[in-house]
Amino acid sequence: MEQSQPTNSHDAMAEEIFALTVLAWRERLASRQRSEVTDLSESQFLTLDTLVRAPSILTVGEIQRTIGVLPAQMSRIIRSLESNFDKPLIKCELNPHDKRKIDVTLTTEGRKTYEEFRDARLSKTVQILTGLPERDRLEFVRICREIKLLYKAPLTTE
Repeated sequence: MEQSQPTNSHDAMAEEIFALTVLAWRERLASRQRSEVTDLSESQFLTLDTLVRAPSILTVGEIQRTIGVLPAQMSRIIRSLESNFDKPLIKCELNPHDKRKIDVTLTTEGRKTYEEFRDARLSKTVQILTGLPERDRLEFVRICREIKLLYKAPLTTE
C-alpha cells in the first residue's frame, strides 16, 4: 500500500516524527525479545518517572492526574508495579492525614528498574545520533528544545 505524500511542511514533519516513533517501537520490541532490560509499559514508566521527579510523596490520585489515565487504569498500573516484578517497584500506604488517600513511594528496586530502563533507551538513542555530524546533532537538540517549549505552552491553531 503506497502512502500519500504530505501536503505541507507540517505534515512532512509529522510524518518524519511518526516514522521515528515506529522505528523506536520496533527497537523496543527487539530489545524485549533480547531481554536486555526489564520491560515497562508506557504507563508504568510514566508512573515511575512521576515518582522519581516528585519533590515529596504522591497519592495515587495525584499520579493519576499527572499521567492522564482513568482511575481504573491507575489501579491496574499500581497493582502491576507492586506485584508483576521480582520485587515491588513501589510501596503503597494509607495517607496518615486522610485515610481515603493512598501514598505511593518508589522502592529501591523501583528506582533501579527506572534507571536501567531509562539508561537502556538513552544508550540506544545516543548510538543512533552518533551517526549524525556534530552540526546536525546541535541543531536537532535545539529543535527538540523548541518543540518541548511549544508543547508545554497551549497549542493554538492559526
